[in-house]
Amino acid sequence: MARPLIIVESPAKARTLERFLGRRFTIRASKGHLRDLPKSQLGVDVEHGFTPKYITIRGKGETLKELRESARKASRVYLATDPDREGEAISWHLAQVLGIPEDSPVRIVFHEVTPEAVNEALRQPRPIDADLVEAQKARRILDRLVGYELSPLLWRKVRRGLSAGRVQSAALRLIVGREEEIAAFTPRAYYTVSAVCEAGGAEFAAAYAGEGGGSGPLELDDRERAEEVAARLVAAGEGEVAEVRERQRRRRPAPPFTTSTLQQEASRRLGFSVRRTMSVVQQLYEGEEVPGEGRVGLVTYIRTDSSRVAEPARREAEAFIRATWGEAMAAGGGRRVKDAPQSQGAHEAIRPTSVARRPEDLRAVLRPDAYKLYRLIWERFVASQMADARYNVRTVLVRAAGAELYATASELVFPGFLTLYEEAREEGVSAEDGVGHLPPLRQGDRVRIVAAEAREHWTQPPPRFNEATLVKTLEELGIGRPSTYAPIIETLEGRGYVAKRERRLVPTELGRLVDAMLREHFPHIVDPEFTAAMESALDRVERGSEASERLLGDFYRDFHADVARADEAIGRVELPEEVTDVSCPECGRPMAVKHGRYGRFLACTGFPECRGSLPYQETTGARCPLCGREVVARRTRRGRTFYGCTGYPACTFTTWNRPAGRDCPRCGAFLVVRRRRGGEVLRCVREECGYEEAAGEAESAPAEGGRGA
Repeated sequence: MARPLIIVESPAKARTLERFLGRRFTIRASKGHLRDLPKSQLGVDVEHGFTPKYITIRGKGETLKELRESARKASRVYLATDPDREGEAISWHLAQVLGIPEDSPVRIVFHEVTPEAVNEALRQPRPIDADLVEAQKARRILDRLVGYELSPLLWRKVRRGLSAGRVQSAALRLIVGREEEIAAFTPRAYYTVSAVCEAGGAEFAAAYAGEGGGSGPLELDDRERAEEVAARLVAAGEGEVAEVRERQRRRRPAPPFTTSTLQQEASRRLGFSVRRTMSVVQQLYEGEEVPGEGRVGLVTYIRTDSSRVAEPARREAEAFIRATWGEAMAAGGGRRVKDAPQSQGAHEAIRPTSVARRPEDLRAVLRPDAYKLYRLIWERFVASQMADARYNVRTVLVRAAGAELYATASELVFPGFLTLYEEAREEGVSAEDGVGHLPPLRQGDRVRIVAAEAREHWTQPPPRFNEATLVKTLEELGIGRPSTYAPIIETLEGRGYVAKRERRLVPTELGRLVDAMLREHFPHIVDPEFTAAMESALDRVERGSEASERLLGDFYRDFHADVARADEAIGRVELPEEVTDVSCPECGRPMAVKHGRYGRFLACTGFPECRGSLPYQETTGARCPLCGREVVARRTRRGRTFYGCTGYPACTFTTWNRPAGRDCPRCGAFLVVRRRRGGEVLRCVREECGYEEAAGEAESAPAEGGRGA
């Protein structure tokens, strides 16, 4: 007897569905897109409504043949691709190649791979959403128009293999712009005055807050004034408590994860790259083996910009919290999170499919990366439904020698959600909770001034972007979508536009040149506001409130003319030679980075007299413990990565262990990551030193790779 056919995208999800549907349904996987625009040509008829020309993707012929055969034998077909714009388009393409009418109720959508969610979706099949499909087609065509006109221009003017893109180039502009801010930054000195006070036998710290009406520490531009204030306080020797204020402050937990906040927190807390995060969380969504249950999806759909939580999940979390920590720890009445204005809100937040599956219960069956990320998602979600943390905050104002001193401290009186989880802070962002200790003081009490000093500080330039802060900025500006952030960053690195130094994104000379060229001739392409406006227009296409043909026509008319003008105006650009400190093995002269058919390599600067060359080596930021030269990543003939000194053959230092990006606190050499049964540890590369510490999750630098968004 013929069975219904369900087509999903990934084989992993197909295996999960087979566990609880296999007897009643045939499950097959499309393995992503089956059709796309051709690579060898534009593939868009710009003269006739921007009609796309789709072809079967190379290598997908056998998969397509199997799906057609399965559909022919099936009693009916359900298209269960991912519940987003891209998934809707894949379903549309499947319907086209399988001969399914577009108005047939074949589309099923579920946001978690569990028996309950899938069976509910099977009860509510619907036709393919034409507006969602049109929005995906418009985005694909828009990106093709930009890429296939700008990239060849870069090939002709700079060199082959380069690329430009609607979102990629705006992201590059942000990175280059930040570097320009740093270069133009002029440090400025400022001064604060700190004092050590004593009352009732207890000392406490206080800061100068001005001569009257001060509400906090005051920054001074004048060193002499700061030193005069400090001397005046010391000379006075004592002061009087002018005011004591006490209040209670509440701190709410962070909302459950969206795609971008998960990417950011996994970067800060676990050291995961954006690509690594998306690869691991995809596996958690598609299904893992759970003792007593078999294969089941552990988290809800992973591409979302909403923090919304379904009511049944909220109630389950609240009951779990009450049973585990008691009534007082539950938020009570539920939390409602307001999404950002640009949020599409089509999906829930990323959360565990059941809070009953505690991370510690799954540790033995999950891979280390999967366990870490699942624990992060589980704790963040459960904490989001817990009670606020409460602090008692005391502020004291002391008057002495005509000056006011400000001191504050906070005491955690009820931990609430902090019992389970606290969001990691960005580098350079201080804790919002006041700390320290204040003795019991009342207005009018006398306070002895034990010491006071003027301290010099310098303003700091804005930090370079890392992956987490770039993702945050892209989201705040409305550039791209969270599912595109991983490929954007990879493309910028792969094209040689940016390099990573100590996990920071630094523009290369090539990146600066391409950005300058695009900024001069295509200012709207690199303008974040324009890119964000295009995203909003694509969202309107998705809602059916704007026609894609009009959107594409308005954009392409001006863009095509700009490309023609730029082609005439720009001459051949010669890239500055990137000279390294690597010595040529043939003649000893410095070697420079060159670009060949198979990528980058090192060539002697004495070419053509000397034809010495070496493979290009990836920098690590670490210094050789033997000679102080740079340590780079290399590969054996069999492709295994090791790390060695650029001074080879004079210096023979090598290690199989990946540099951790930190120096040893004991001897100053660099730390490396070593794998142990219980996880990773950081150990000094110098065996004789012996220093070792647990690999704090924030220190664990990941290997790149894996399936992306």
